[in-house]
Amino acid sequence: MNKLSLSFACWDYDRVQALIDGSVRPNGIDLTFLKMPVEETFFRMMRHQEFDVSELSASSYLLAKDRGYPNFTAIPVFPSRFFRHSGIYVNAHSGIQKPADLRGKRVGVPEYQLTACVWIRGFLQNEYGVPASDIHWFSGGQETPGRIEKVKLDLPPDIRITPIAPHQTLNQMLEEGELDAFIAPRAPSCFLNGSPNVKRLFEDYASVEKDYFRKTGIFPIMHVVAIRDEVLEKHPWIAANLYQAFVEAKNKVYEGFNQTAALKATLPWLVPEIENTKKLMGDDFWPYGLEKNRTTLEALVQYSYEQGLIKNKLNVEDLFVKSSLEQYTI
Repeated sequence: MNKLSLSFACWDYDRVQALIDGSVRPNGIDLTFLKMPVEETFFRMMRHQEFDVSELSASSYLLAKDRGYPNFTAIPVFPSRFFRHSGIYVNAHSGIQKPADLRGKRVGVPEYQLTACVWIRGFLQNEYGVPASDIHWFSGGQETPGRIEKVKLDLPPDIRITPIAPHQTLNQMLEEGELDAFIAPRAPSCFLNGSPNVKRLFEDYASVEKDYFRKTGIFPIMHVVAIRDEVLEKHPWIAANLYQAFVEAKNKVYEGFNQTAALKATLPWLVPEIENTKKLMGDDFWPYGLEKNRTTLEALVQYSYEQGLIKNKLNVEDLFVKSSLEQYTI
């Protein structure tokens, strides 16, 4: 019997590498891997549903499930996770020294609905008492003019968000002080180029993020893996098979990390970093599945709801293909 051919759009993370090189093959499936920047993948999947299986912004996915369109359903695989306290950049002359100083300030976002921005606004409100309504938001292209939201937003009236001019970029506005701060998954080029005008709000962000994990148990989920409903309706068996393959591919990364005869990654202190991560987060520090991620998923839903992105508090069980949540036993 011929295997089912499916297109799969994703960045080439180490945790999917085994699916790319074929050392892990989903049972009954041939994957055609399409590597592209995550912004392009998300834009094309949200706008045109171009791929059978796709990495997708977790925030965009919640919007789709809340609105009932576009029609795809995720499996509980999370190719991208990221603590985001490092993602707040401030103009050094803005007077912002602590999170509370963001109240009333002009803050740029490439898109209001970006998952990283949802997480940042979430911990600003829930950990530091600064709700989204206390900030004046500006949206647009980070490095290139003209960026727009992937989906049209319907925000509460107390959320102030203003598109920047067609010729402007958020990076330049932050550098020149037209913005007081900027939040995003990608560092602005002015910061990367060493501008004296721009710094991180949390300069020792790793310590802050570890304390956040100890307090909340949350390792923020950025992306999910979504399958077009049209494909699932024709081939419902693929969800469980894909989930199993993603787990196997991720476990190969763990196996490589456990080898100490040589360094698997190009990092001189890889071994102590892994050991310290396991002490804090456990052996399976990048978990897939629903139950191990329930606290994180429920927080993301809550934050999206608080920030006016979704209108309903979605049940996390309803976010995923049911067959990918169950395991057989012998």
